[in-house]
Amino acid sequence: MEQRNPRLRWLVVWVLAAVWMAVVIGRLSYLQLFSYSEYLAKAQRQQQRIFEISPMRGTIYDRKGRELAVSLPMDSVFGDPAEITDVEMVGRLLSRALDAPAEELEEKIREAKTPVRLARKLSPETVQRITDMNLKGVFFQKENRRVYPQRDLAASVLGYVDVDEKGIGGIEYSLDKQIRGRPGKMMVMADGRRRWYDRTESAADPGASVTLTIDETIQYIAEKELGRAIGETHAKAGTVVVQDPNSGELLAVANWPVFDPNEAGDYAPEARIDRAVASAYEPGSTFKVLTLTGAIENGVATPNDLVDCQMGQIMVAGRLIHDWKKFGVLSVREILEHSSDVGAIKVALRLGAPRFYDAIRAFGIGQPTGIELPGENRGLLRPIENWSASSIGSLAIGQEVSVTPIQIVSAISAVANGGTLYRPHIVREIDGGQPRALRAVPGPQQATDGRTAATIRELMEGVVLEGTGKPAQLDGYTAAGKSGTAQKIDPATGRYSATQYNSSFVGFAPVNNPVISILVVLDSPVGPHHGGEVGGPVFKRVAEQVLAYRDEAHDVPAPSDIETAKNLQGAPRRASGPDGATAAAQARFQAAVAKTILPSAAPPTVAFGDSTAVVVPSLAGQTVRGVTEECSRLGLMPSLIGNGVALEQFPAAGAQVLRGSRVTVRFGRPGEIVPVSAPGDGN
Repeated sequence: MEQRNPRLRWLVVWVLAAVWMAVVIGRLSYLQLFSYSEYLAKAQRQQQRIFEISPMRGTIYDRKGRELAVSLPMDSVFGDPAEITDVEMVGRLLSRALDAPAEELEEKIREAKTPVRLARKLSPETVQRITDMNLKGVFFQKENRRVYPQRDLAASVLGYVDVDEKGIGGIEYSLDKQIRGRPGKMMVMADGRRRWYDRTESAADPGASVTLTIDETIQYIAEKELGRAIGETHAKAGTVVVQDPNSGELLAVANWPVFDPNEAGDYAPEARIDRAVASAYEPGSTFKVLTLTGAIENGVATPNDLVDCQMGQIMVAGRLIHDWKKFGVLSVREILEHSSDVGAIKVALRLGAPRFYDAIRAFGIGQPTGIELPGENRGLLRPIENWSASSIGSLAIGQEVSVTPIQIVSAISAVANGGTLYRPHIVREIDGGQPRALRAVPGPQQATDGRTAATIRELMEGVVLEGTGKPAQLDGYTAAGKSGTAQKIDPATGRYSATQYNSSFVGFAPVNNPVISILVVLDSPVGPHHGGEVGGPVFKRVAEQVLAYRDEAHDVPAPSDIETAKNLQGAPRRASGPDGATAAAQARFQAAVAKTILPSAAPPTVAFGDSTAVVVPSLAGQTVRGVTEECSRLGLMPSLIGNGVALEQFPAAGAQVLRGSRVTVRFGRPGEIVPVSAPGDGN
């Protein structure tokens, strides 16, 4: 027995050792084969820290290549806790430069195990102050900051970005994937003592650039005149849209209130709304254009048909509707000119609900346009089976239907261009070749036939010449339009308010060859509120300036032409250009000016009155926008030729002209002397 005990003991030892080894091998196998990923991730979290490097967002340009939104590289400051030995001192020094509490900076550094961002996107002055401190463990990393050089110009269209360079609102949001690009990464490595010993970076891919259909100068004109209208009428909000009726391109989208996208967080949410696409309203009498279009196209009415307007009241399915004025017998032409509600309702009753509904739908009402802007409101047009017996009467005068400004201006553009409804768009191209639309939308469609469109254009011209749109008459151009004054719903009662209105005017010019369509909407103007009297003048000012900027030739004589022609005859010759341009060059410029502005008949002599006389300023060296601003401030009509800086002008600086006179300015590169072609030959 004594000899067998040692063997037993060795056997037990070997068995225990084998079991122990099996457990160890099993555990190692489990860790290596089944838990490898988990522990590797833990190690990486302890040893690595990854910072995302924001990519350079693509630039947003207007249609002429002028920058509306750009990204600039800026420095962000980081602190490495492994290298900062005196946290309190560093926090105290940085707090002065960063204008931040020292306690917050110290807490960030103490709690961090790897380099921590202390402040983002610093100004060059702040970076220099921190650099001069020469603090160990404090370093900089490049990040990008979005900048809007024109500040609040087209802000609701452009949108803005958050602190992480993600688009919020407008084009910045709707095209964020294309504009933002792909972010880069910075990886920091630390050893067991959490000391930073290595850093690697992967470059960010820049985003795509976007060219909009917006024209910066036209946008400025629209915003300036909208702001002026808000000041004059004390309206709560407003919108002005300028569109090319022959393509659907939006040339300007102005909204009020405005905000600065560089400091978007400082503004109330309602200031950041793009009302042109997001705010639907009852159009009121501007909708009568579609009512008469449907009736004339379907052969139930002609411009000269007479309609008894029943001295301003009509009963429709038990509902008594009053006109704004007691009209008797009016022709269909006069119904539109004087905006008779009773007359429009009786024409719609002739048309009938099914055909009326089809006519409205043909102009895109109640349907999303597919524009490349976020938050589009499709408006409201109830299916015909949901109409009440009196709905046809309400719809005929623009009630029981809601539209966005983009929808109604596009519908009127269809009338202007001969009947084709173009889908409105605001993106011209993405990086030079990508498709415009974000999603598939129907192409151009025929909203009405060409003959009907021509008839409606004539009727709308009568509104401006003889009817409620007289304040919208243009100097030097024919124009057509329609006013609208729509009562708003009172939220407290659910009924139409007796004091709150959406006042609007929509139209196009010139009548026979329309190149612009313009919509003006003012929300709740104080005092005068009829669309023609508050919206018409805004249409006039915007249209005249835009047509002059685009060098569109006059199609009717203008009073300002007569005054400018008088000045042309008596103005002294004046050299311009480097070292004085030749008399021949100046003569060519004056000949080009005369070709554009002189009427065929000799102008009568007109005396200047002290109350309307304006001294023409020197515009030499100014940009297109600067000239437009200066002329607008003085009440002059700028006619702009070319691009660059102002080289020549007529009348000359110091000349005395009437307010409203035309000033023709040629632009080019400094030092350039070239013959001037007649305005209107290009673009």
